[in-house]
Amino acid sequence: MSQYQRLLLIINPAQRHSPALHHGAALAAASGAHLHVAALVPSLDILSLLEEEPREEARERYLQDHRTWLEEEADKLRRRGLRITTEVGWADAMREQILEHVTQLQPDLLIKQVQHESVLKRAFFTPLDWRLLRECPVPLYLVGASGHALPRKVVAAVDPSSAFARNSGLNERIIRQALGLAVQCDAELHLVHASQESSAYLGDAGGGGLLLSKLGKELRRSLEKAFQELANLFGVPAERRHFLLGHPVAALSEFALEQDVDVIVMGRSQQDALQGLLGSTTEHILYQASCSVLAV
Repeated sequence: MSQYQRLLLIINPAQRHSPALHHGAALAAASGAHLHVAALVPSLDILSLLEEEPREEARERYLQDHRTWLEEEADKLRRRGLRITTEVGWADAMREQILEHVTQLQPDLLIKQVQHESVLKRAFFTPLDWRLLRECPVPLYLVGASGHALPRKVVAAVDPSSAFARNSGLNERIIRQALGLAVQCDAELHLVHASQESSAYLGDAGGGGLLLSKLGKELRRSLEKAFQELANLFGVPAERRHFLLGHPVAALSEFALEQDVDVIVMGRSQQDALQGLLGSTTEHILYQASCSVLAV
């Protein structure tokens, strides 16, 4: 039985060349899931300059143009056997309306295009995608700029060094979600951990340098053992296990690029107090890796 029965795809119909619709359709076709496409249109401030009657007419014409386009796209998919429904509406509060759709439809997966924000804007405002990562109650599939619509290589990024991930079973949930996606899409499943071992490189720091170096090596052995135990538990082949050294965001991004990864499955925290390594890595990877991210 497919792990996906209902998929919710959120799109901005003004961005008609976005790959999100193709990704959602490919996953629906592979899983046999029902796909609901909600085209949420940000309010157009320029329309506020018009009088009330012509403003409402302009708003309706604008929506109708998008409805026509979306239904034409949906009809093409229905002819391929997909079960798909659509809606188009204004979104004055995008985050709230997306979460309201999730509450009403209870999808197995929320799919959305990554919305890139500048560093300056992120310094003052929390990006929409980051807020969804923290608040969305279902797995969130954020479509990147590269990768196949139907994934061919899926990577589960785990963190055996995180007490939260170990105690909550998050690492296992990440792998199960990645494994289910890989099976659904007939894709390769890889397991990866990126470790930043600053203490391991302090052997020449003098005084306690040797002790720090020894502790670093012991830490690495401990992490590798926990990583291998996770891989063994889920039967991941040895050639698909990757223990990386370096800052997690940089190491995972470089690995995804070099290995032509389609989707990285990662953990996320839904509480601000728990925005540690897992949460921050998942948020920042959106702007570093061009592949898609599935957050659990």
